[in-house]
Amino acid sequence: MVLRIGYVREHFCSPLLQFEAEDKGSTFTLVECPSGTGQLISRLTKDEIDIAIALTDPLIAGIAKGSEAYKLVGSYVTSPLRWAVITGHKPSEYNQISDLQGSTIGISRNGSGSQTMAYVMALQQHWPTSELKFQVNNDIRGLINSVNDRTTSAFMWEWFTTKPFADAGECRFIGQVPTPWPSWLIAAHPIRGEPAAVRTFLNNLSRHVRAFASAEARAGPSVKFVMDTFGYPETDVKVISYHVLLRAIWEVLTWLDAVEYPEDCSTIPWNVITDTLSVLQQAGAVAPPEGAIKRDQFVNPDVVTLV
Repeated sequence: MVLRIGYVREHFCSPLLQFEAEDKGSTFTLVECPSGTGQLISRLTKDEIDIAIALTDPLIAGIAKGSEAYKLVGSYVTSPLRWAVITGHKPSEYNQISDLQGSTIGISRNGSGSQTMAYVMALQQHWPTSELKFQVNNDIRGLINSVNDRTTSAFMWEWFTTKPFADAGECRFIGQVPTPWPSWLIAAHPIRGEPAAVRTFLNNLSRHVRAFASAEARAGPSVKFVMDTFGYPETDVKVISYHVLLRAIWEVLTWLDAVEYPEDCSTIPWNVITDTLSVLQQAGAVAPPEGAIKRDQFVNPDVVTLV
């Protein structure tokens, strides 16, 4: 079967894109979901994708809230995600995270990472999470427009992905909140994600992840891939300043130095699930479970290895 893989086109997906170039559609096709994890979960539910590579917290929160549209089958990025807290480009009363209390926060979708991380931010700031107010703005462009027309005070998005908008003067960073958990997991529909096909996909993805994250690749080829795919194509190098180009290379190197991928994408540490649930419960994003946490509620044991 040819699997439909939902993903967000960001620098984290570089090994996946390299895998796609090798596979050429023989075992999977990519389905881009620019609105993020909320959209990925929605497409799993609507039979538009079979597998999602998505943020840890909304995936776990969705299952905790009763979703049966997917089970966790693997890990993708094991380092935390650096969320920027972003407001409009004009001077305003919003200059640091503490200024946001009581205001309306922009999110991409209900259940998205941008929403669950707002709960985490509130927990860190000792705000009552029950008083948080949200406005759905669909994607990064809608979120930026909203902070600039002041219908929202701020929104949260991954730092590296959003920095070009800040550099262009479209928005301002006023803080950051790293995730207290590994950032990306892999989920599959329990029926459409046939175990043998999912295991094969994960095994091959692991090979590409290891190659991309190797010391040799980080020293050159992976930097070039990210630059070519998400930064400045070679054809544009002559028309941008040398200083801007060096800064872009430095930012890619900084990101690569911080990001960590698993050796085996078909494994998940059980404590990642339990620790994430604990923080989400403290933040008020999910309700405490009735009784012990059931492993088979969260993972597909026919695919994943819990470690």
